[in-house]
Amino acid sequence: MEDDRQYSPVDLLLIGIGDAMKTVCIPSRSTRAFPASTEECELSEPERRKSSGYMRVNHVGEICAQALYQSQALTATDPKLRDKMQSAAKQETDHLAWCEQRLEELGSRGSILNPFWYTGSFVVGAIAGIAGDKWNLGFVAETERQVVDHLESHLDALPEQDKRSREVVLQMKQDEAEHAEMAIDAGAAQLPAPIKSLMKAASRIMTRTAYWL
Repeated sequence: MEDDRQYSPVDLLLIGIGDAMKTVCIPSRSTRAFPASTEECELSEPERRKSSGYMRVNHVGEICAQALYQSQALTATDPKLRDKMQSAAKQETDHLAWCEQRLEELGSRGSILNPFWYTGSFVVGAIAGIAGDKWNLGFVAETERQVVDHLESHLDALPEQDKRSREVVLQMKQDEAEHAEMAIDAGAAQLPAPIKSLMKAASRIMTRTAYWL
């Protein structure tokens, strides 16, 4: 059902706080089955640390995705676009739950900086939404395109025998590509090259930090 309500700044603040608390503080629940079907294999300690690092980066990426979609849904002016953003956010919740489960299986944890990652992404998403729906969509399309590239590199970097992590990442990659296509089909604007470069630079900082913290 479409939601055509108009939110006041106070409404947006309270909704944002509630979404942040749920995303950062409460374990996520997936509506789809965990995509890894192979049995757990024996990993050496260095391999386990490597897999944990990459899955922690992926988990942070999903924290950021939740913040982006939630803020952009709140600022979207088109009710149909808002519904699409909310639908994508629900699918990203699956990714969040999958990453949490895989980190637990590896005996690891999420990033201790998750509140910071969420807040920064929420602000950026809100700015993109306020700029207008076509720029909102353009930001989604470019973000998801860069995420797909990151996930592809993770498939190359993960230990070859860690098939469970690979299966999770592969399904996430497929979903993110669909989100990018959704944004493009809905009328996404092409972002200027400097903004794309800035997004890549910010992503590199996040990736390198989240791998360890």
